[in-house]
Amino acid sequence: MDNLRLAICKEAVNQLPPVQYKGDIQVIDTIDKARVALRELTRARIVGFDTETRPSFRKGHLHKVALMQLATDDYCFLFRLNKLGVFDLLKDFLANPEVTKIGLSVHDDFQVLGRSGEIAPEGFVELQSFVKQYCIADTSLQKIFAIVFGECISKSQRLTNWEADELTPQQQRYAAIDAWACLRLYRHLSAGNFNPAASQYILPDTPAEEQAAVANAEQK
Repeated sequence: MDNLRLAICKEAVNQLPPVQYKGDIQVIDTIDKARVALRELTRARIVGFDTETRPSFRKGHLHKVALMQLATDDYCFLFRLNKLGVFDLLKDFLANPEVTKIGLSVHDDFQVLGRSGEIAPEGFVELQSFVKQYCIADTSLQKIFAIVFGECISKSQRLTNWEADELTPQQQRYAAIDAWACLRLYRHLSAGNFNPAASQYILPDTPAEEQAAVANAEQK
């Protein structure tokens, strides 16, 4: 399947049913809460990772990361970095190679996080690279998730104010889904539960021999 490629257009994504997230969400806005949360996350050994930054609508004006999301299968912790800063316990967690962190565009996240102090991340898996072995050509979390699970992750909260005094329930859910989705994708793909040759999102310019392989796979 070297030449097989999977991709989905924005219109097709928008027609899919929305993602249903049923996990718990905890907002972490004190060091005491953070200490408890990081202890739980370290025990989990594998977590989903994402960040949110307040959008800037002025050219050349950039904000620091306001929120870091770290998720297990059942819950997501939302670390309010605009209130906590990138504190030492969090730096230690991000640098712990024994905890696998699954994220997308991780390099970009840490470029922005670097504005808050020196961080030496270890144990990270970049989903954009990881999904290539499953013939997925798309690179956005929304499209990768749609191809694998046939569900749509809403992006309606992306440009909201992540430095607000209180995060709305909609913001919390959006943020939690992004981190949890990274973990869910990694677990599903790693377990061998996705067959690219049977996908409905094979690009039409896939060579004829690959199309034949798809047809055979669908008949099995």
